[in-house]
Amino acid sequence: MPEAVLSLSERRERQIEHDDERIAHLAEREALLAPRRSNDELRALAETAAVELADADTETVLAWVAKEFGYRTAVACSMADAVLPDVVAKQLPWVDTLFLETGYHFAETIGTRDAVEASMQLTIVDVKPRRSVAEQDAEFGERLYERDPALCCDMRKVQPLRETLQGYEVWITGVRRDEGPTRANTPFVAWDEKNGLVKVNPLADWSFDELLDYADANDVIINPLVNDGYPSIGCATCTRRVAPGEDPRAGRWTGLDKTECGLHA
Repeated sequence: MPEAVLSLSERRERQIEHDDERIAHLAEREALLAPRRSNDELRALAETAAVELADADTETVLAWVAKEFGYRTAVACSMADAVLPDVVAKQLPWVDTLFLETGYHFAETIGTRDAVEASMQLTIVDVKPRRSVAEQDAEFGERLYERDPALCCDMRKVQPLRETLQGYEVWITGVRRDEGPTRANTPFVAWDEKNGLVKVNPLADWSFDELLDYADANDVIINPLVNDGYPSIGCATCTRRVAPGEDPRAGRWTGLDKTECGLHA
């Protein structure tokens, strides 16, 4: 039977309980969090796991992450969907989920982010650039994303993420091999030299259809733009709909010699 419709007061009470659970977890986590290991130690772990887990499945990879790193783990989520954090939260409830708040997102993406925070066992961490959009426009001129998209991405995504990741030992991404040629050889586990920590891609061997099937079966939030021709969602300024049969990332930076924002390069 469908769930009964809650009254406004009941929804408020449920939201308060949800937020209180997050706060209680964070307080307990802070007291138990192990010190961050050295880059040499983490690199050795990554190199060993890359071999041992090369043919593993998603659940096995994430069980290893939970056991080895605990809450020194961060999940990166673009809010195209909440499948990745949902899968990770089964092993690490209330895991830190990083959202790059670039200032250029679709309204639907912000709405998805808010819905995820309000309803799922996740801890959303908004990762913001040093400059607001207005400050960037004043210093570099308006529409930098058109004139120098690499610099814009670096200031609004790459640098802020790198700074935020310093307190973690591993970050988990939703990169999949089927997203395009540049991602075709994505491993489950790798050493991320640029950011200085382990990188895990537990959905690497999933297809887009498998992702949607998981979301449907587990009632996971999907950005409404996904069903409106946007299989890959970035900033509104640099993302368009994808035509049937096109590469899923064809709608990113159309007309420019650019296929990645630099986070996974």
